[in-house]
Amino acid sequence: MRVFVTGGTGLIGSAVVTELLGAGHTVLALARSDASAQAVSAAGAEPIRGALADLDVLRAGAAQADGVIHLAFANDFSSPEALANAVAEESAALATLGQELVGSDRPFVTCSGTPAVPGRPSTEADPIPTEGPVGGRGRAVTGVLELASRGVRSSAVRLPRTVHHDGAGGFAGVLTGIARQSGVSGYPGDGTQRWPAVHALDAAVLFRLALEQAGAGTAWHAVDDEGDQVRDIAAVIGRRLGLPVGPVPVETYGPLGVIFAADQPSSSAHTRQALGWEPKHPRLLEDLENIQA
Repeated sequence: MRVFVTGGTGLIGSAVVTELLGAGHTVLALARSDASAQAVSAAGAEPIRGALADLDVLRAGAAQADGVIHLAFANDFSSPEALANAVAEESAALATLGQELVGSDRPFVTCSGTPAVPGRPSTEADPIPTEGPVGGRGRAVTGVLELASRGVRSSAVRLPRTVHHDGAGGFAGVLTGIARQSGVSGYPGDGTQRWPAVHALDAAVLFRLALEQAGAGTAWHAVDDEGDQVRDIAAVIGRRLGLPVGPVPVETYGPLGVIFAADQPSSSAHTRQALGWEPKHPRLLEDLENIQA
């Protein structure tokens, strides 16, 4: 299968590209810079130059492909306005890619986050939020899944709050970055809230399985750790960096503060059973031992 991938040079995307190539697929990957294009070529994929905002480039990439995997996101959480702009950019991209695929029966795999459900781990059957700081992403992904009624084999891989590789990535990576800057390995609230996690290489396998197997309009959970307490995550970060560990104000995390403070464990039991997905790489607390001071 010839697969068009957006975000193919990121932490998750680069793993997805390698996974696809290793399974015998060919890959056309969006590359917004010379460095990204070189990385795509070095991985064995074909770069197509452009950014997520270049809607004509996205149409051309989708038109050339047997399937699409979307992973690109601006990841600018510096202010509510920056986050809103990133969500709007992604929403336009998803709508453009989806429209190009209408009536083709080709697979379109996008990503979202696992939802938070009070009192229990969330499952694949729970809806993703369409309100709040990242509600726009939820609305856009819901729109992609609704393309199932228009001849698109659309699916969503829901990623947990931390997708990690060699101690980096995800919300745990944000905690690490703030710890380096502030001198305190902090967490909001009492730190007992739980975050799910998955290794990037395991998540990549699930994206491939969704591309190859997922039915139209379905959602899947890329969750290995059902939920680690944030204070345990902060403790490893603090130990690796030689920093004190303790609670910090929710405001420390800007527009993500409300999300960081929420208890949000998640299950992947259905995904494992239905798609045969079996995570094999280190779990989060073990992987965080790779952080270098």
